Amino acid sequence: MVNQELQKTQYNAIIILRLLIGWHFLYEGAIKLFNPNWTAKGYMLSAEGFAKPVFAWLGTDSLIGTVDFLNILCLVLVGLTLLLGIWERLGALVGIGLLLLYYLAHPAFPGLDQAGTEGSYFIVNKNLIEAAALYVIYLIPTASYFGLGRLLKPGLTNSIAST
Repeated sequence: MVNQELQKTQYNAIIILRLLIGWHFLYEGAIKLFNPNWTAKGYMLSAEGFAKPVFAWLGTDSLIGTVDFLNILCLVLVGLTLLLGIWERLGALVGIGLLLLYYLAHPAFPGLDQAGTEGSYFIVNKNLIEAAALYVIYLIPTASYFGLGRLLKPGLTNSIAST
């Protein structure tokens, strides 16, 4: 029989996961924002797999400025939603979208060159793992337990705190 309500320790574990992923996204966005030489152009142009033409198009001189801006904006916003515990489900969805785009640009498919990656992967890489973790955060939001969401919906915290 499955317990329908999560215990405090389970919520705490998901909150730790949310905060760590939030920090990762915010840091990645901030480091790119404050580096005037950063661009996603090389990443886009080195894409592989069936989506390579799409990423080559996104890496063109006419689009790369917009791509860079949107990438940084989404990274920072996802990081803030997860760290602050507000609109975390939306942040999780946007984060999943970004991670899947990163995965599609450089998929860990057999037979593809994985130059520039941090290791040698077979189908599953860190982007898919982090996307799966964000899916858990999407399914089990914790902002009403720990975050600014608690201030917006205080009635929800009573049922969580009693478990």
